[in-house]
Amino acid sequence: MRLGAQALANLPAQVARPIYDREAQAVGIVHIGIGAFHRAHMAWYTDAAMNAGDRDWAITGVSLRSPGVARQMNPQSGLYTVAEQSGEGSALRIAGAVRNVLVASEEPEAVIAAIASPTTRIVSLTVTEKGYCRDGQGGLDFALAHSLSFYYFVTQALLRRRDAGLSGLTLLSCDNLADNGAKLAALMRHYLERHEPDLVGWFADNCACPGTMIDRIVPATTDEDRAQIAEGLGGLADEACVVTEPFSQWVIEDRFAGPRPRWEAVGAELVADVAPYETAKLRMLNGAHSALAYCGLAAGHTYVHEAVADPALRALAERLMCEEAAPTIAAAPGQDLQAYATLLLDRFANPALNHRLIQIAMDGSQKIPQRWLETLAAQAAKGGRPCKAILTAIGAWIAHLRGANGGVDDPRAAELARAAASTDPVGALFGQGGLLPSEWSPAASDIAIITAAE
Repeated sequence: MRLGAQALANLPAQVARPIYDREAQAVGIVHIGIGAFHRAHMAWYTDAAMNAGDRDWAITGVSLRSPGVARQMNPQSGLYTVAEQSGEGSALRIAGAVRNVLVASEEPEAVIAAIASPTTRIVSLTVTEKGYCRDGQGGLDFALAHSLSFYYFVTQALLRRRDAGLSGLTLLSCDNLADNGAKLAALMRHYLERHEPDLVGWFADNCACPGTMIDRIVPATTDEDRAQIAEGLGGLADEACVVTEPFSQWVIEDRFAGPRPRWEAVGAELVADVAPYETAKLRMLNGAHSALAYCGLAAGHTYVHEAVADPALRALAERLMCEEAAPTIAAAPGQDLQAYATLLLDRFANPALNHRLIQIAMDGSQKIPQRWLETLAAQAAKGGRPCKAILTAIGAWIAHLRGANGGVDDPRAAELARAAASTDPVGALFGQGGLLPSEWSPAASDIAIITAAE
């Protein structure tokens, strides 16, 4: 038997579950990109908010292309298990915020209608960095932003809302994209200017794109995870379950176009400026994660906890966070970056997560600019110390692009491979003329460290 609405009453007593009437909740959020990360984070917070008394914030999920998540969740009435795993064991909770999942490639009209619905107040996104369809300069690549991108569906729904006299929406990016709210607003404006110029003013006046910072490690769910969770559910199979760590953080710019769930009542932080938290996560957590991925794979490791247990790699991650990234961050009042680094190392060492390094190594071209290059540029601008840890990680990434760890999963894989195989891979990849242009231009001493690590 599979998990579903009828099975809730028969779950073991230790499994937490929704205490609100799911059928009585209107859909208030449409979430585009309903993968494991969303289910372990935003949907988890929303479920907790409704458990605490909030109402009418059920979520309609949208998969832009693949029907996989819909096939997992719809037969289970949107229910799924969040398994928080640590060295002390696993805690199971059934989350009930998701009502259903639509597949945009199969039912585009249903997606537009859901976003245009009068009860919808928020459209949130976890479409990964590449889902924003940016070109090499950070602007919108119109060839990628086609009729199966989120831009099309949101725009068609906004037209209907405007014409029906409905309110605007909050567009809430939950992706690891630096300054994600402002970038989303700018990209939406570029799309509207090209396709629906008459909507630009209405969008500016009636919609909002707050910035966010999300932090929770969510590895890919394995068959072993599913078997263990089924045992904890008393034998019920859950095809949509997710595993994660006990830690979770969500910092949100308090700037919405209309009503929102009381996420702050269940642990989220509503702030005036997300930037210090976002920068710390990108440069410290994500920067160290990517370094552990490429250097850990080169050292023969498979999982993050194995890599951070390697003394040399732990020292590299600690140096990257404390000596290279932290000095470039203007911390918010009360934000202790050294304590944050210590917490991150402890989280990386969690043996229960089995977070695969190859998963983190995906889409490096979309991640490295904000995770490494911004730190390098900031250190260079102030004449700071050489960033040996990041430069070593860049060398490992170049080796990865040459096939050291098997295939390269990256939207720019072919051109990256050509650059990495050239006679001057550092120049082909970085600096003003490289594939990843930034304000950092590698010096001769930088190139020497990178080359030694390749």
